[in-house]
Amino acid sequence: MTMDLSEYLLDTFQYNSDTNIKLLEKIRQLPQKEEAIKYFSHLINSQYKWMARIQQDPRAITMSWWDPVYPLDELEEEWHKSLSPWIEYINLRSEEELSAELSFTGYDGARWAASAKDIALQLNYHSIHHRAQIQAIIRQQGLEPDFVDYIGTRYRRIG
Repeated sequence: MTMDLSEYLLDTFQYNSDTNIKLLEKIRQLPQKEEAIKYFSHLINSQYKWMARIQQDPRAITMSWWDPVYPLDELEEEWHKSLSPWIEYINLRSEEELSAELSFTGYDGARWAASAKDIALQLNYHSIHHRAQIQAIIRQQGLEPDFVDYIGTRYRRIG
């Protein structure tokens, strides 16, 4: 069975969402939470900013990748709020539409182009990158990070 592009993107967003929410449980246990909260907030802001770029929202250029930093008790709700438009966007588009180039205003005020597919992949790969940083923070503060590898969500014991 092959997975089409929409299914792949949705599966990847779901994996990242599940593991990021799991990560929040460890962040809550940290003695020094600030840095982990900053990275988690950055992931939320990145989803908001890229969607604003895709939608040609004029506010996108002024949106920060790093601010706001959300309070710990709001991270899960904000995560879901930032993810929801991506799930809806992917569900409403064909593979051709997801692969077509979109233009947006970049960090330097110039016009840039990328496909929605590549932007979605960037968000998910970027999430993996920062989740690894948060996992390192967890270990540095004396806690054992959870196993959040993708394969851990797929394999099963058969004997």
